[in-house]
Amino acid sequence: MKKQQLQETLSYLQSKGITAPQVGIVLGTGLGKLIQELTIICEVSYAEIPHFPTATVESHAGKLVYGILSGKKVVVMAGRFHRYEGYNLWEVTYGIRTLHALGIQNLLLSNAAGAINTQFKKGDLMLIDDHINLQGGSPLAFKGVGNFGEIFVDMLAPYSKKLNDLLKEIAQEQQCSLQEGVYASVLGPQLETRAEYRMLQLLEVDAVGMSTVPEVIVAKHLNLPCAAVSVLTDECDPTNLQPVNIQEIIAVAEKAEPKMIALFKSLVARL
Repeated sequence: MKKQQLQETLSYLQSKGITAPQVGIVLGTGLGKLIQELTIICEVSYAEIPHFPTATVESHAGKLVYGILSGKKVVVMAGRFHRYEGYNLWEVTYGIRTLHALGIQNLLLSNAAGAINTQFKKGDLMLIDDHINLQGGSPLAFKGVGNFGEIFVDMLAPYSKKLNDLLKEIAQEQQCSLQEGVYASVLGPQLETRAEYRMLQLLEVDAVGMSTVPEVIVAKHLNLPCAAVSVLTDECDPTNLQPVNIQEIIAVAEKAEPKMIALFKSLVARL
């Protein structure tokens, strides 16, 4: 059934002219402007794609955009899916399986996250080097997962060293400060308590968010090299915690977004 769903999704998107993209990109909260850098060939609303979930978060556009970026064919998910929207983990990661089926060879992910590491500041970019899955589930825990790949996926290096090294090199060239650290993915949608932030510090987490990790697990399952960058939108110091304003988080993400776009554009050019 799942394989048939994917085939129907794939056939529909190919009929729309989406063929042989080289890179897939997932855009997180407040990070939609990368689309303006594309020479767009076509865009399809998630609502029109067979078996595709629809993005319910206000700051997520909810469409698949196919075009040219830095001379390469790319397909961009403008808006992702989260467990807190009521989706299961198959649905949350359906977009990644779709991009892989379309033929992408590399996957780039972005997200907005809270800085747990007190050395990191609001507006910084953080390259994810490793992660902790605190969502209480796995996108690979379903009957018949063996039909899609190895069941017991090795997570020694979920993020591509090659892509991460390239991003660090590009950041240096662009004189862009790029932090590096461990990202924890929680269920949400509520933000964390002071006690939870203290727990995350004990776990040596550098940033926390509500996405990305399920997508990376599926990418690893599919042997799809990936890299992920967090835009740190708030400082989560439990000793000096301030009330969070979601509009302010989106505004911080939008302000830092040009740095992320510059990194991704240069990386795509070198792939």
